[in-house]
Amino acid sequence: MLPEVMRHLRCEPGKTYVDCTLGGCGHSSAILRAISPGGVLIGIDRDQSAIENANNILKSSDSKIILFHENYSNLPEILHEMHINAVDGILADFGLSTFQLKASGRGFSFKKDEPLNMRMDMTMKTKASITAKNLVNEMSESELANIIFKYGEERYAKRIAKSIVKYRLKNSINTSGQLSKIVCYAIPNKKFNENRIHPATRTFMAIRIAVNNELEHIEKFMDKVPKCLKTGGRLCAISFHSLEDRIVKRKMRYFEKDCLCPKDFPKCICNKEKIAKCTPKKAITPTKQEIKTNPLSRSARLRVMEKI
Repeated sequence: MLPEVMRHLRCEPGKTYVDCTLGGCGHSSAILRAISPGGVLIGIDRDQSAIENANNILKSSDSKIILFHENYSNLPEILHEMHINAVDGILADFGLSTFQLKASGRGFSFKKDEPLNMRMDMTMKTKASITAKNLVNEMSESELANIIFKYGEERYAKRIAKSIVKYRLKNSINTSGQLSKIVCYAIPNKKFNENRIHPATRTFMAIRIAVNNELEHIEKFMDKVPKCLKTGGRLCAISFHSLEDRIVKRKMRYFEKDCLCPKDFPKCICNKEKIAKCTPKKAITPTKQEIKTNPLSRSARLRVMEKI
């Protein structure tokens, strides 16, 4: 959704913007062109390979580029480290990038047979040290079913979890190819065409979200983001999952409210202040043409917030 992002982010030469999820650098490249000369782009990604890719792609520019191998939820700390109080605009694309799907070799794609890892940050020391292989081979059937249903909204979560546990009694599940076959076997009416998603899509997404604690980080990021924006600055947030979009929408609507008191109160006593406005009010969806050229964009939802 590059044209939509650039239209709503309203980049201007000489100003400072943040791309919280560099990925393949498609958005970053466009931002750099729009803020040159004299602008500053702060690029962040949990994936070290994305940082290395960005170093190669973004090196020739009239603007300043500063890259951080970090989690976007730590944006306030990153800006503090740079002695920056607030920026003119922030982009956060919460989806898995095409760059990661094609080049990571970590089992994100059900169309490949790669080691079953799915960690965004291969250097993470804490929760993200667990891999997808650990998860599918060690969790109980009920825990697996819960993750697949909760994060993937997969109606056949129990059947899939049962098939995973049955398979691993004889063989360890080590690759994305193995897991994809197990999931496809568990789901009835497996035939699918161009108008339907692959049967393993929701399961792979759910496991990736669990491995990387993605919803936690979105919550943390959205709580902090208004303080990182200048007055008039905008946040463009792209979600690819209803749970992600729900967090973004809920937080933006909270920032937009000027009172949290019950409607029957004669007078406001909460002292809540409106600090932002959603512009537009509803989520922006990809055009039919974009979905045709990039099927991965079909579930994208762009929401825009302006600090006031």
